[in-house]
Amino acid sequence: MGRVVAELGRPETPAETAARKAESSRIYRGSQTMRNLFAAIIATLAIVAVIVLMVPRGDIERPSDVDVAAIAERAERDIKHPVVVPPVSADWRVNSAKLVSGAPTTWEIIYAPGDGQGFMRVSQALEADGGWVSRELPTGKLGEVLTLGDVEWQSYTFADPSKAGNISYALSTVAGTDQVLIFGSSPEKLMQETATQLAPQIDKLKEAAE
Repeated sequence: MGRVVAELGRPETPAETAARKAESSRIYRGSQTMRNLFAAIIATLAIVAVIVLMVPRGDIERPSDVDVAAIAERAERDIKHPVVVPPVSADWRVNSAKLVSGAPTTWEIIYAPGDGQGFMRVSQALEADGGWVSRELPTGKLGEVLTLGDVEWQSYTFADPSKAGNISYALSTVAGTDQVLIFGSSPEKLMQETATQLAPQIDKLKEAAE
């Protein structure tokens, strides 16, 4: 005889028994699925917690400042020739300072003056030929000749800085057997001030070549 079901007041039929068991299985499987889901969530949270705990704490260290003076001193020993280093503001960031091998060899410093003032590169070409500046500034147009300090500088303008590596202004001068070029996207006044500060070093290069 089948199981007596209180709600029915009679034994359940085989079809009712099968339906009851099927519903019980469905409910069981559903509960297992929820348990598995909760277990997966807990495992995921545990992994995240471990990763978070493994991440180093504290402030991110800023890259060390480039010691232009020390690099310039080593460069002068290597090439046995003086290199220029403008006395810029202490809050300017130096992106790089290095000797670049080539024809001619150049000493280069790249500054980021900050406060949205773009970038400025100071390049000194050793024993440069007369075409070096035009090769460095192929789209530059000759501007006015300026006397900054006691040194004459040729200025250059650019109709479309986006086609000139974002260069918007440049200044060049002959320094003995070398040529010095200041160029970039910084304001013209800032580059002219930098050129003025270089005047004593330019004079020394001229004297050394005499």
